[in-house]
Amino acid sequence: MIELRTPGELDAMRAAGAVVADMHAAVRALAAPGVRLTQLDAVARDVLSDAGATSPFLGYAPLSTTPPFPGVVCLSVNDVALHGIPTPEVLDDGDLLSVDAGAVLDGWVGDAAITFPIGTPRPEDLALVDTTERALAAGIAAAVVGNRIGDVSAAIGAVGRAGGCGINTDQGGHGVGRQMHEPPSVPNEGRPGRGVKLRAGLVIAIEPWFLAGGSDDYTVDADGWTLRSADGSRAAHVEHTVAVTEDGPRILTAPR
Repeated sequence: MIELRTPGELDAMRAAGAVVADMHAAVRALAAPGVRLTQLDAVARDVLSDAGATSPFLGYAPLSTTPPFPGVVCLSVNDVALHGIPTPEVLDDGDLLSVDAGAVLDGWVGDAAITFPIGTPRPEDLALVDTTERALAAGIAAAVVGNRIGDVSAAIGAVGRAGGCGINTDQGGHGVGRQMHEPPSVPNEGRPGRGVKLRAGLVIAIEPWFLAGGSDDYTVDADGWTLRSADGSRAAHVEHTVAVTEDGPRILTAPR
């Protein structure tokens, strides 16, 4: 069932979203060549602890066959598109890092992701990140009362395809509230005018993830989590938790 949130509940969700933004800021400040992914997960844990928040990621196991996720952030490097595990892997100059973070504060969830280069950026990586961020902006702009989920999906997909990116709809955006994953599903490609109608109080995570090589295919590592581009090309993933309001989209995971 899709639930609509009151203005007071949106304020509470904004508080959780601000913690997520703080996690991103802390991880980004530490991320550099020579730093281990486990160190980035540790600093994100410190932010959660300081805020009195918990992680919806830690221990998450959506299927009985999936091992519980061991970190509070997903750290995806280069060809890893989603769900990268915080391992002792060391970041190298020129890597591309995606950071997906979540927080639960007073029972409400915030969920967002960023992608950025480590050290010396590669021009093609900057172009990929720019395309993905513009797709996120387009999806957010379409999240208005009276539109439908398909309008959000179509806006995202149009930017990604124009940029030559691969887009897979097996994983995508979703409702957010008391749980990290709630209805409705928000695919990263779709047909305008289709799907759930957007009403004030609906909260969704809009999260384009694009594959630079143009193929839509991916593989999953033996760990059950790490999702990689099938052709080995790099990937980018950006996300915000967004509320549909009578005054337009409200980004609940924006930086303070």
